[in-house]
Amino acid sequence: MTRRLAGGLLVTMLVGAATAAAETSGPSVPGAYRIGPEDTLQIAVWKNDAITKTVPVRPDGMISLPLVNDIRAAGLTPMELRDVLVQKLSEYIPTPEVSVIITDVRSFKVSVLGEVAKPARYELKSGVTVLDVLALAGGLNEFAARSRIVILRPNGLTTKRLLFNYNKATAAGGENENLPLLPGDIVLVP
Repeated sequence: MTRRLAGGLLVTMLVGAATAAAETSGPSVPGAYRIGPEDTLQIAVWKNDAITKTVPVRPDGMISLPLVNDIRAAGLTPMELRDVLVQKLSEYIPTPEVSVIITDVRSFKVSVLGEVAKPARYELKSGVTVLDVLALAGGLNEFAARSRIVILRPNGLTTKRLLFNYNKATAAGGENENLPLLPGDIVLVP
């Protein structure tokens, strides 16, 4: 179900962990890290110190390198970016050997708002679940609506709403209810 909120923002409502898992899986290697804005990358071109650089991924998702100028890095795995760089550099260097190393993960940010002990935006280094980030936020307070937690997930120009029931996720056999979070997710605890 899709709704238009004030300001024209489209919100799609989804229910269930299986739907969320299907939405987050991409066509490439499951669980492969995707480069994001603010990450720092070391691009090494074998026997070419002039092109070997440590570069930040800009907020627009691009990186800048000599010879190839601006290249989109955000959304790609390190291996996919390596392949793009090899293709671009092969115009100037015969059979370039390129390595892409993520030296600093800074793009995995998740916000927790509402009835938690420490509402904040958390900068993480690896994947987490809803229960993980609720623990980082100091847990739910006494007024939290445990069965009506919402995860807002940006998806291009729209935002998806994933419903999360804390009681089901913490009950015996509720392991599949604990949703994995993606960079940019906002956990709202009413």
